[in-house]
Formats: sequence, C-alpha cells, structure tokens
Amino acid sequence: MTRPPPIVRIRLFAALRELAGAGSVEAAGRTPGELLTELAGRYGERFERLARAGSVVVDGERASLHTPLSGGEEVAFLPPVSGGAAALTTGRA
Repeated sequence: MTRPPPIVRIRLFAALRELAGAGSVEAAGRTPGELLTELAGRYGERFERLARAGSVVVDGERASLHTPLSGGEEVAFLPPVSGGAAALTTGRA
C-alpha cells in the first residue's frame, strides 16, 4: 500500500507571495517539484515560471526540485532577484 504524500509547509516570497495571496501555504508532495506542480495548479502559469526560475530551500538549505521530502520539512520558493548592482558600481548607497 502506498502512503499518501506528506503535507508540507511552504513559504513564499516577493512576487510568489503576491500571486498566492499568502506568505505561507501547505501542499502535499514527495519532492519540491511535486509541491510546485500542485501550487501551479492553484496559482497559475506565472507562479510556476517564477518559481522554476528561482531557488528552492528545504529547512534552510538550498535544494533541488528533486530533493526527497518525508514530511515536517519547511520548503521555501524564492523567485529570481535582480537589482542592487547600481549602488555597488556607482558607490552610492
């Protein structure tokens, strides 16, 4: 008998948070990739594109979409980030 996938707490940041309307959600999945598939069904194609272009973190450590989850982990999806380079190159804060 196959166990159902674990329910995992997922933290969302920046544009992903805006698209979901929440900073934290729950979903079932055995990998961050499965979680992303479920969240894409809820929040749409733009959400999926941004999440796939960004980073995945599991319990504070960078991970991949294929990292196995057993349940109880905290997963974070971080969209790609840009900006900040102008202050470094011009010397202005």
